[in-house]
Amino acid sequence: MGDEQPSRDQPPDAAPVADLLAMERNEFQTAFGEPVEQTLNLDTWLPGEDLAAMYQHLEREVAGAVQQEGRIRERIRSELFPRVFTHPQAPDQAGCYHVDVAMLERIHRGLLFNGGVEACDGSSLAHDTLPITIAQIGVSLVSYQGNQGTWVHRLFRRDLRVGGFDPIDEALELLNRRRGRDSTDAASSTRDKLTEFTQRGIMAYAERGILLHKSSALWRMGHGHPVPYELLTGSGLVIDGDMPLLRASMKMWRELLLDHQRWVFVSSAPADRVLLTLGDALYPLEFALVGTPLQSMRDIAAGHFSQARGLKRDVQQFVEELGPEIVIGLYRASAQAPVRLFYAHQKFAHQAALIALADSVLQEHRGFPLLIDLADSVCRATFGSETFKTLVQEAYVEAGAPFRYLGERETRR
Repeated sequence: MGDEQPSRDQPPDAAPVADLLAMERNEFQTAFGEPVEQTLNLDTWLPGEDLAAMYQHLEREVAGAVQQEGRIRERIRSELFPRVFTHPQAPDQAGCYHVDVAMLERIHRGLLFNGGVEACDGSSLAHDTLPITIAQIGVSLVSYQGNQGTWVHRLFRRDLRVGGFDPIDEALELLNRRRGRDSTDAASSTRDKLTEFTQRGIMAYAERGILLHKSSALWRMGHGHPVPYELLTGSGLVIDGDMPLLRASMKMWRELLLDHQRWVFVSSAPADRVLLTLGDALYPLEFALVGTPLQSMRDIAAGHFSQARGLKRDVQQFVEELGPEIVIGLYRASAQAPVRLFYAHQKFAHQAALIALADSVLQEHRGFPLLIDLADSVCRATFGSETFKTLVQEAYVEAGAPFRYLGERETRR
């Protein structure tokens, strides 16, 4: 008897594909605790009005998840912490540190409450209609001694700006420009994605630039990553074969991050689950210095610059200079609060951790710097959505078109 040949009705790779599908099905069941067939069987779904059963199921799942994390916390501290802190790419000061209350009080009195720290945050809004797209970027700078200033810039994008051309030529040019554009109600068109990405990049640049140029405090506090993806890729903004936003960002980073050095950035929602796992093992009033963003910055700098002349080499060299100087840290402000991720200059990483922790203990439930929240509140109060919409709608009224270009949701009651 010879080797069996695959059936004509079954391609040669059918068995591996079946194994792969089975593996994915098993992974689904392992992750969610039920087979995918049960999820897709609508007869197993609970009636929406059966709130008691829904709450009981929710409570069981949450309680089980919390207990499971609690059981492995000590193992993380005893087994993972030593490996992370002694890793070849760990920063020089890597380790886990406990902060006493007396130290936090000294930070409050001697630095935070006397205006020695200023925080910056921004907001970005857009109004997109057929004749015009308006992007508003607002930024606020605050300290505990008061509002240090607010700044706003608006970008007006028209598909065709009048320039004395023949009206028929203008109409044809307008059609050509709008040919690939989706409806004004669609949020996922390529053109709109590019606009939103660039807008976020400009806002990130403005936040960091204002910390550098408008703040006079010894310490500067920012929101998010000090070198965000939007800026390190240039936000896709290529002009005459160059990326001016990225060029300006590198100059700003050198002055703020490398020269000034006394800064701390705190992230709201880190995506790295390894870091979150390590951080979840921290006790209240502990912080840990765990790594640098050098490798992730290298990965970003490896692409995105094919359209810009000679920029890739400049960016890669700058990443090798800047990346090792940034330290990634974690801290927990209270037993109720989640772990927070922060970034600091390696020379002042301990001081940065103390400042972020001291400001975060003022919000026991959030464990997040109150000064950043204050900057966000000032920004939303000054440049909020309702204020922006009112200004835009008043402009349409003055132009004699109060309702013509408003979206359906904007006129819904």
